[in-house]
Amino acid sequence: MSAVHDSTRDQALSSPADESPENAKRRQILEGARKVFLAEGFDGASMGEIAKVAGVSKGTLYVYFDSKERLFAALTTEEKRGLAEVLFKLDANDPDVRGVLKALGLGYLRRMGKPEHISSIRMVMGAAEKFPHLGQAFYEAGPCQGLARLGAYFDRQVEAGRLSIEDTHVAAQHFLDLCVSGMLRRLLFSVGEPPTEAEIQKNVEHALRVFFAAYGPKDASSGPSASPRPRAL
Repeated sequence: MSAVHDSTRDQALSSPADESPENAKRRQILEGARKVFLAEGFDGASMGEIAKVAGVSKGTLYVYFDSKERLFAALTTEEKRGLAEVLFKLDANDPDVRGVLKALGLGYLRRMGKPEHISSIRMVMGAAEKFPHLGQAFYEAGPCQGLARLGAYFDRQVEAGRLSIEDTHVAAQHFLDLCVSGMLRRLLFSVGEPPTEAEIQKNVEHALRVFFAAYGPKDASSGPSASPRPRAL
């Protein structure tokens, strides 16, 4: 199994060895809040329960976060931003574009298919109805960051002649949507089991096939301005 799959969340949430006591306490609170929000949802979670699970006093909790809404926003945006940074580390100088995108697609799907990730998406969607800005913050910290990084990678590949794309932002959306095609929707509605490794591999291969058919490098000899090939005698 991929190292990205095993360590994505740990890397996104891990604390540096020289982290200050204040930051460590904040991270401790966020980890406790994550457990409570996933178990109880936004409406069902209470600051008292979060303080208890995080192992801090209620007074300490309010020093760091003055409301449940602010705590929820910090938790969701920081985790999604960290995941975007880990998943979308793309080597623009690697000539094997298909290999880079395959690694990204596999890591992305492995993360998206995890039950706790699906639960976090449902949790944010539920809270966003009441607090739309929370949904916007989640979207901007996660999906938007990932799309921006992938779009920038595509810009470099177009410059290098490895891809042929008019709108790299749209192409980034296409690639990620192709990867989760037929999978994310059923998971959000709790239909079936989490995807197997074989299903993930198959989805990514299909995504790559369609993506390169649309955006692969164009063969100059097949363009409209190319000279016609001589007919065989």
